[in-house]
Amino acid sequence: MITTPGRRRTGRPASSVTDMDEQRGSGGGPPGWWRPGRRPFRHGPPGGIRRAHEDDGAFGAHGAHGAAATEGGETPRPRWPWRSTVLLTVFVLAGSGFAEHAQEGERVALDPFGRILLFLAGALLLWRGRHPVPVVFATVAAVLLYTGAGYPYGPVFLTVAVACFSAVVSGHRHAAWAAMGTFWAGHALIAHVLYGRLPPSGDEAPSWNQEIVIATWVVALVAVSELARIRREQWARERAERARAARRRADEERLRIARELHDVLAHSISVINVQAGVGLALLDSDPEQARSALTTIKAKSKEALGEVRQVLDTLRAPGAAPRAPAPGLDRLPELVEQAASAGLTVTVEGEPPHLPPGADLAAFRIVQEALTNVVRHSGSREARVRIERDAGRLRLRVDDDGPATGADAGGSGNGLAGMRERAAALNGTIEAGPRPDGGFRVLVVLPIEAEEDR
Repeated sequence: MITTPGRRRTGRPASSVTDMDEQRGSGGGPPGWWRPGRRPFRHGPPGGIRRAHEDDGAFGAHGAHGAAATEGGETPRPRWPWRSTVLLTVFVLAGSGFAEHAQEGERVALDPFGRILLFLAGALLLWRGRHPVPVVFATVAAVLLYTGAGYPYGPVFLTVAVACFSAVVSGHRHAAWAAMGTFWAGHALIAHVLYGRLPPSGDEAPSWNQEIVIATWVVALVAVSELARIRREQWARERAERARAARRRADEERLRIARELHDVLAHSISVINVQAGVGLALLDSDPEQARSALTTIKAKSKEALGEVRQVLDTLRAPGAAPRAPAPGLDRLPELVEQAASAGLTVTVEGEPPHLPPGADLAAFRIVQEALTNVVRHSGSREARVRIERDAGRLRLRVDDDGPATGADAGGSGNGLAGMRERAAALNGTIEAGPRPDGGFRVLVVLPIEAEEDR
């Protein structure tokens, strides 16, 4: 048992203590300086496909599956894909010129109208990120018109593939399926029904094996697009989950620092407030006692500054080891002496057991806050701290005989909330409230590992 008598005084000062606990934001989100920028993130397939399209905004989303959402939930408008559109259009025009020479006599030679259709099929892709559905249908229509006019087969079909891919990965899968079905049906209609009425003259219907091959390529294109869409949505979910996890970690760290600052400053400033009142009351009648009070203020403020500096060091160098060990129940005698300097006699029953660091710090801070509340809010000049260990649990009980002063002692009322948060973080429980026979009691039960006592 540790008993330290407090210095008796005739009255309590009326000055209030400023509570330094940080206030929580109404939204519960991370602080403004932590929040990432508004630049939207992108998701897309790996390798060359992503490198070829990412800078051009080829994967911009406007549907329900858009992955490039900003933090506020808005979908950004993708950038114009100038580079890829120009390259693809030039390739289609040049490749069709080579195809014209290779199919000379079999297909109609390219004329200005045919080149306009080739240019139109490529240029439409410039809007594939912003309006994927109209683009895929317009591209299919242009390519079917080009094919029906009897112009040479060639790389113009790549425009349909790119338009379909963009529509699927942006979330318009059903529209893309319908466009590709229309494309295959239109090609079959031209090749097997209308071929006699369309150029070139004397053309014959191809075998249905060719249509089966074309249908196979269409299905393969849709399947690849679906795989890209699924992978893209998976990346979006993973990235959103990582962002939520980072926000949770930031919130937990912010609350931890708020609790540490509250517990350090509230206790220290409460002692300083009491000693300042004593010094003012005895400055003329008992200078030696006033000098002792000022000495206590100096020592306590120095200790508080050291602990605040330790908390701030963790912010400046995240992950670095603390310069001083975290306080634990082994510093309970110091806490008793500090309470005595504030005029509170504290009796400790039981020996502190050997605890894991997290539980040891939580137990110390809870006792510290409970004694601070006695100094602030109770008219009693005595408090009792009882430490018990039973079946892997630590029981801490802090009692005072009251009565409550009813005076405003300052603070925001977050002391009890901080104690509950510390206990809940360790799957413990806390009960705090008036006793039936008067006074106030704080009872904490914390689960601990089975270790030998100190």
